[in-house]
Amino acid sequence: MNPQVRHLVGLSGDRSRTETMQVQDPYGQISARYKKFAEAEARGQSEQYEYLARGISESPELLAFLTTLPEACQQPNLFLAAVRWIEGVPKDVAGLHDIVRANRSTLRDVMLTRTTQTNEPARCSVLVPALAGLKQPLALIEVGASAGLCLFPDHYAYDYGKLKLAPPIGPATIPPLFRCQITGDPPIPSRLPQITWRRGLDLNPISLDNPDQMRWLEGLVWPGQAQRLSRLQAAIRIVRSDPPEVIKGDLQTDLFELITSVPKGLTPVVFHSAVLNYVSAQSDRDDFASMVQGSGAVWISNEAPSIFPQIHRKVSGKTKAGCFLLSIDGNPVAWTGPHGQTLDWFGG
Repeated sequence: MNPQVRHLVGLSGDRSRTETMQVQDPYGQISARYKKFAEAEARGQSEQYEYLARGISESPELLAFLTTLPEACQQPNLFLAAVRWIEGVPKDVAGLHDIVRANRSTLRDVMLTRTTQTNEPARCSVLVPALAGLKQPLALIEVGASAGLCLFPDHYAYDYGKLKLAPPIGPATIPPLFRCQITGDPPIPSRLPQITWRRGLDLNPISLDNPDQMRWLEGLVWPGQAQRLSRLQAAIRIVRSDPPEVIKGDLQTDLFELITSVPKGLTPVVFHSAVLNYVSAQSDRDDFASMVQGSGAVWISNEAPSIFPQIHRKVSGKTKAGCFLLSIDGNPVAWTGPHGQTLDWFGG
């Protein structure tokens, strides 16, 4: 018997079985992660990424490459975006193998130095109903703001099926139209929120005037999503004309001071989407939640349900696979599509 396995046999219960499996299958966890990405996220959104992610999940060579990176850098979005950055989207899994073999060092450098700051402006589709019932005007603070595109929900147009919202159209810019399929009875407002002060916070803010950073941002849009790319580019044009202040800082140490700088007479709102997964310790996430709730700001969270288990436990129905959980001040109100494409409202 393998000495590592022999040692684990003496351990008790589930821990013994789990650790034995990890020794026998060192790639199992990463493989499962890519298979889940293919089935729960890429399916129906990007046929090419679904196919490639499934191929990665079944390739010992590609999984072995991923094990040479820190866990935080093993995520599917980052790997596929880095490959695309270097050689474009591979046509098949064989081509993906060739790219990795020829560019291992460069690929590692890209994955270690860049992050998936997707900054999907269509997520504003689920933010607008959450802002609807708040006392106007608002001061909007986005944590993990990237380039700040989600700080402008009042500058975009929305199609919720029965109801459409749009800002005044200027002579130079046409707002992107975000279509959001809704179920339940979300509080879709009759007018866009009134936001008179906006700030972002990010460890590495993205500059809309930096061509290299813009190429990376556009490369995070998945293959086959031409409309999504077009909407992203339209949002960039709008925000570039009057860019917000995105402060370089850490959400755990710099957010409170930013909240206290909100001008009097405005309702402060702290918003984040697909950001807290980068804070690995649950205790740190919980400390963040406690700080925001104690600050007097309205807290709107749009994250995977596992990020705040205490909020997820309040949901009475089934978890909706592949969706984020939207909550207001710690109370869950809806399941949302990761790119703002759906809103399944169950809140009051």
